Amino acid sequence: MSFTEIIQRKGTNCVKWDLVPEGVLPMWVADMDFETAPCVMEAVRKRAGHGAFGYTAVPASYYESVCNWFAEHHGWRPDPSWIIYCPGLVPAMSACVSAFTRPGDKVIIMSPVYNCFFSSIRNYGCTVLDVPLLTVEEGGVPHYEIDFEGLERAASDPDAKLMLFCSPHNPAGRVWNRSELERVGRICLEHGIVPVSDEIHCEFTQPGVEFMPFASVCPEFERACVTLNSPSKAFNIAGLQISNIIVADPDLRARVNRAVNVNEICDVNPFGVVALQAAYTPEGFEWLQGLNECIAGNYKRLVAAVARDLPWCRLYRLEGTYLAWLDCKALGISTVEVEKSLTEVEKVRINNGVMYGQDGFIRINMACPPSMFDDGVGRIVRGLNRLKEQI
Repeated sequence: MSFTEIIQRKGTNCVKWDLVPEGVLPMWVADMDFETAPCVMEAVRKRAGHGAFGYTAVPASYYESVCNWFAEHHGWRPDPSWIIYCPGLVPAMSACVSAFTRPGDKVIIMSPVYNCFFSSIRNYGCTVLDVPLLTVEEGGVPHYEIDFEGLERAASDPDAKLMLFCSPHNPAGRVWNRSELERVGRICLEHGIVPVSDEIHCEFTQPGVEFMPFASVCPEFERACVTLNSPSKAFNIAGLQISNIIVADPDLRARVNRAVNVNEICDVNPFGVVALQAAYTPEGFEWLQGLNECIAGNYKRLVAAVARDLPWCRLYRLEGTYLAWLDCKALGISTVEVEKSLTEVEKVRINNGVMYGQDGFIRINMACPPSMFDDGVGRIVRGLNRLKEQI
C-alpha cells in the first residue's frame, strides 16, 4: 500500500476532520490519515458481509493472536488467561483507577502526559501526584528523562497507590529503555505501588529504537503490573473499539475484572475482534513497517524545517509514537492562544501543551501522507513566525 494517497475523511463523522472549522488542516488528535492495512479491511468487509451483528463472543483464536504477536515482535508472551478485553484504552485505564484506588488516594503520573491520565484520576475522586519529566540536552537536542528522585519521593507517600505509566510516552516521544524500566519497577515494588503501563503506541519506533514491554523486564514486574495495549493506534482502528488489559497476577486480575464489569465495559463489537486478528499477522506487520518508514520520513523533514525556519523553537527528540513535541516558550504566550491563533489564521489545528500538563509546547500529529504533512508544517512555521514578530 502507498502511504502517499490522501484519503477524503471530511464528512464521514470523523472527530479529527469534522470537529474543526471548514478549511482547517487537522494535525491534532492522535488519529492517522491512512487507510488501515489491506488485511484488516478485508477481514472487516468479510464480517460485514454476514449481515448479522449481534452480541459478540471472543474466540480462543483472538487471545492466541495477541500472545503470538507480542512474543514474535516484542519478546514477551503473555498467557491467554491474563487477557481481559474491553472497548478502549481510556475505559481500561479508568477501570484500573477504579480497581486499585479509593477516593482521596493519589495516583502518580509523569507530565507532560496524555490528557486522559488526568481526567481518569480525577473522575474517581483521586489526586494527581505529578513527577514532571526532566529536560536533558544531548548534542543540542532536548529530550526527556525520568526524575527518579522525585519518583522515589512520590512513591513513598502513604496515600500513593497507583502509577499510570506511559510507554512509549505521549507526548514526550520517549521509548523507555531497560535500565529506566528497571528503576521504575523497583521503586513501585518497594513502595507497594501498582504500575499500570499504557503501551498503546508500542508499534511506533524510530529507526534503531526498540520498544520493551514493562512486563517483559523480569518475572517480578510481570506479576506486579498491569499492561494496557491495543492495535487501535498502529492500525488506525480506534473506531472499532477493541483493547486489552493484561494482568498476570490472579488477585490483581480479579480486581480489574470486577471493575470492568461494574463499569459495564465488558462488551466489544464484532469488527474489533476480527480486525485485531487480521492486524496481528505477517501481512499486518509488513504494512506496519511501511507505515513506520513514512512517519520516520515525516519526522526527518520536520527536524529540518524547525532547524531552518524556526531556530528559536526546540523540537524534542522522537523515539516513538507519531507525535512531535515542539517547545514554543520563546513566544511568551500560552499555547492555548497559539492553538487558537494557528487555527483561525493559518487554518491548521495542533494540540496545546496545557492539556498535557505543560504549557509552552505544542503537539503535532505526523501520521499523514507526506504532501499533507508538508502543507501542515508550512502553515505551522508561518503561524509561529507571525506570532514571534508580534512580540
